[in-house]
Amino acid sequence: MRFRVQREVLAEAVAWAARSLPARPPVPVLAGLLVEAGDDGVVLAGFDYEVSARVGVDAEVVEPGRVLVSGRLLADICRSLPQQPVEIATDGAKVVVRCGSARFTLLTLPVDEYPALPVMPTASGSLPGDVFAAAVAQVSLAAGRDDTLPVLTGVRVEIDGEKVVLAATDRYRLAVRELAWTPEEAGLSAVALVPARTLSESARSLQAGEKVVVALATGGTGEGLVGFEGGRRRTTTRLLDGEFPKYQSLLPTSSASVAVVETGPFVDAVKRVSLVAERNTPIRLSFTDGALTLEAGSGEEASASESMDATLEGDDIAIAFNPQYLLDGLQAIDAPYAQLSFTTSTKPAVVTGRATADTEPTGDYRYLLMPVRLSGA
Repeated sequence: MRFRVQREVLAEAVAWAARSLPARPPVPVLAGLLVEAGDDGVVLAGFDYEVSARVGVDAEVVEPGRVLVSGRLLADICRSLPQQPVEIATDGAKVVVRCGSARFTLLTLPVDEYPALPVMPTASGSLPGDVFAAAVAQVSLAAGRDDTLPVLTGVRVEIDGEKVVLAATDRYRLAVRELAWTPEEAGLSAVALVPARTLSESARSLQAGEKVVVALATGGTGEGLVGFEGGRRRTTTRLLDGEFPKYQSLLPTSSASVAVVETGPFVDAVKRVSLVAERNTPIRLSFTDGALTLEAGSGEEASASESMDATLEGDDIAIAFNPQYLLDGLQAIDAPYAQLSFTTSTKPAVVTGRATADTEPTGDYRYLLMPVRLSGA
């Protein structure tokens, strides 16, 4: 095998493919990155039995071939190479990387022992890369991080014709985003639970492309897998097993109070006031007609308070939240104004975005946040 490729192209592709490699591979070959040179250029691939990553790059292939080398080592080398074309060639049981006057020799791993990459399921539909990345980012922040509750570490993907609904929850908050897409067939209906971390990384890495293809097997080849493809990048991951919570029942159908606050100043005020909040202590919000007061801390410790303009329809309300969870929701709505809908101070609030203070909320993104019960409340 021998090929030449631009340094930036190679470094970016190797870094992307190597990101899925396990830190502690159960077998040595899974630490390897598969490098295949052929008529269509060079393909780099990694696989850990759960997640696969495959990327193609243009290269001048002098001699086709297929080798397996340490993925993390190759990524480190490519990242440090000078800005000159790179030549990679096999030399017996070794691979030689040349770039300018730099020369590296790597040992190969037994390519015959490398597992076959999973087959990409049949395409289900597509949507713009930037829209997909933004929607996944809005939802995945609410996914759980506790691996002992694997169902909550996923994002529920529900396909219903031309609509896709993404949902994630860690029991303290819930994020739901609805978006339109172009299905491959009319009336398509499917539900999957995708690992949030893999979904986030995939969406982020594919956002530069005009289109992302989502491939979700509903039976037969590829069942239990979901695939994402954009440009010449392709990734697959195994779906999570288990029943996602019936989150629709958590979203209130009516509100006793609705407050509207300018998002930017609200975020800044939460950040300032929460500086005095000890770890896991809440920030208190008091809404009255025309004003919002934020407070944190107590008289015996450091404390802070700040007031700002707000409109309120309904009853006055005082409620407390985890400040980081509140910030996550306010920043995720990506709107000039935030609407907070309340039923009582002990029940979840719903955060949505508004384009102006007087318009109705967009409704495509909802962030439900559990309040923190205050002592004596």
